[in-house]
Amino acid sequence: MNRRPGGELAARQLHFIWMVDCSGSMGADGKIEALNNAVDEAIPHMREVAAENPNAQLMVRVVRFSNGAQWHVSQPTPIDQFQWTPLSADGVTDLGKALAEVAEQLSVDKMPPRALPPVLVLLSDGQPTDDYKAGLKKMMDQPWGKKAVRIAIAIGQDADFECLQAFIANPELKPLAANNADRLTQLIKWSSTAVVQSASAPASQVAGSNGPVGNVPIPEPPDPANLPASAQDVW
Repeated sequence: MNRRPGGELAARQLHFIWMVDCSGSMGADGKIEALNNAVDEAIPHMREVAAENPNAQLMVRVVRFSNGAQWHVSQPTPIDQFQWTPLSADGVTDLGKALAEVAEQLSVDKMPPRALPPVLVLLSDGQPTDDYKAGLKKMMDQPWGKKAVRIAIAIGQDADFECLQAFIANPELKPLAANNADRLTQLIKWSSTAVVQSASAPASQVAGSNGPVGNVPIPEPPDPANLPASAQDVW
């Protein structure tokens, strides 16, 4: 904590939410297993980023959507205590319900006014099967929904890029495409470390940004050319 005359200044909370498509198609070609492995691998790196910035307290939770939407980790959990429990795949793609669930948590009475802009990372491989626009409106109607840093990762070539672009709501930023497990791991690590670092740091300290989301500069995503030669497009 920083010290100041009259007392200590508490760290500002940074809420990070994974929004994970767990529809039946995610069970094909090892996509859900790759996602589970990628997030599990990213967690130690998230802890390192959090440790480098004691002015921000990184809180993590997870919502899954398939037939409806359920919180996989419902309580904001400090990254030091966060453990990934593998997800499984079945059902349809009720993205709208997931957006509505998240919207409820972005109200001003559930998120501290001193919090940093939340980071929302949406991962999906298919087409929404419910009214995602209604859920998206609920989210964007919330003050923290508008301010949130929204990252979308399309898993495979059947993902609905138009829908993911609507979630981002910024023409300068595009959904990121992961067509194999290595690229998915690369993008999940980037979104949960580099983006979190930007969201928790003053804008003047962020280099190589890719355009702002609200007041948060988004760092350039990793170059797929840096993937190992063994990585092949399979999804």
